[in-house]
Amino acid sequence: MKYLIGLLLIVSTVSCRNRQTANQPDYMSVSGDYVTITGFALGTSFKIIYRDVKKRDWHDSVMNIFDRFENSLSLYRENSIISKVNRNEDAVLDDYFISMFRRAAEITEQTGGAFDISAAPLFEIWGWGEKKRVRVSPRMIDSLKQYTGMDKIRVEGRKALKLNPNVRINTNAIAKGYCSDVVAGFIARQGIGDYLVEVGGETVLKGKNRLGKEWRIGIDKPFDGNLIPGQSLQAIVNVTDRALATSGDYRRYYIEDGQKYSHTIDPATGYSAKQNVLSVTVIAHDCMTADALATAFMVMGLDKTKTFLKQHPDIEVFMLYADNEEIKEFASENMKHRIGR
Repeated sequence: MKYLIGLLLIVSTVSCRNRQTANQPDYMSVSGDYVTITGFALGTSFKIIYRDVKKRDWHDSVMNIFDRFENSLSLYRENSIISKVNRNEDAVLDDYFISMFRRAAEITEQTGGAFDISAAPLFEIWGWGEKKRVRVSPRMIDSLKQYTGMDKIRVEGRKALKLNPNVRINTNAIAKGYCSDVVAGFIARQGIGDYLVEVGGETVLKGKNRLGKEWRIGIDKPFDGNLIPGQSLQAIVNVTDRALATSGDYRRYYIEDGQKYSHTIDPATGYSAKQNVLSVTVIAHDCMTADALATAFMVMGLDKTKTFLKQHPDIEVFMLYADNEEIKEFASENMKHRIGR
């Protein structure tokens, strides 16, 4: 499961210095030709920055996109399509759901099951889904694993078909990235060539920032208790015309009986991923892919991620991992030129 893992957006003079005027709404600021819109959607914050000499305000249009997206894929909306599918109610799938499902199934296959939206029952018992966590036992995990696996649910036409009514899906590790893609597509269709769209840390970047340079994204140091994004940075990534997502286990976890349980669940075992990976940043051509792979690589670990990258040279990765008491870095060859301090 994927949650926001503290990306500091360093854009021009740190997220575009605001120049507020009397007739501008609270969510909008302008700096030169760059407009910044901020708000809250999908259970998280969002930021959109774009260069527009007309200084047009697309806040309402973007909020309408978020609303339609949540009506499709939000687990927290009772009447969303995904909620109806999980409750085995009659639901007509929309394009958002179908596109998400197809890409999720592809990534499940590519990662050998390290990414799996059908592992929702396993996420839930640990407290990372819709329900409160319970006292987990090996017997409980074994009983739930019979309901997980992408071979147990499929899409035919506009319908989702399950092999068992207990099959459920959770799209938290892919939905925010996908939504960033959707919003970025809207901004691009307005004729905008320079923009940043960030939803809960999942980011799509195009063109240049206000200084005429590539966008700069800060990656936090992955130590427990580092709760404020941007307060302590490990590195800065320079990127444009790509999408970026980060996953980690140092903000979403709990301690029980002296044991740390992170939100990154290995679908194969049903337990928290037992890797030494602390944080993974992925750059891809689209944010839906980057989002899902960031979670998958947390599960796969360093060696399997390296093998994956040999087969998918278009994917870029910056990984932070623990080696005894030391935090070490791995950057794929195509990522190294982007890393700054």
